[in-house]
Amino acid sequence: MAQQLIHAVGKRKAAVARVWMKPGSGKITVNNRPMEEYLARETDRMMIIEPLRVTEKEGQFDIKVNVRGGGISGQAGAIRHGISRALVSLDPELREPLKRGGFLTRDPRMKERKKYGQRGARARFQYSKR
Repeated sequence: MAQQLIHAVGKRKAAVARVWMKPGSGKITVNNRPMEEYLARETDRMMIIEPLRVTEKEGQFDIKVNVRGGGISGQAGAIRHGISRALVSLDPELREPLKRGGFLTRDPRMKERKKYGQRGARARFQYSKR
């Protein structure tokens, strides 16, 4: 395998992650910081590594990620989506296990907008009879 750079984009909620993968030692960098420093929660770190575990490619690629928008959890989901897409563009054979795991599906759930005359998306102002 030649020294190739694979690029993919992942999205989740309002977060967009641009992922670059190249063969290497397995170092993951998010916004120019180590993954452990950027993502405090262990569940978010596990979420990012999941597609690599499923395809048995853990520790084979150096991954550089630029992610913006949304919160930390949404960003972790966007990174996972981007890594999954990058793996498929590297090797189309990996599509089946990633699809089965649900990593290639862009999660469509978004925050519902606040409606006028209301306190929130669904919550109403308290009704006062008197």
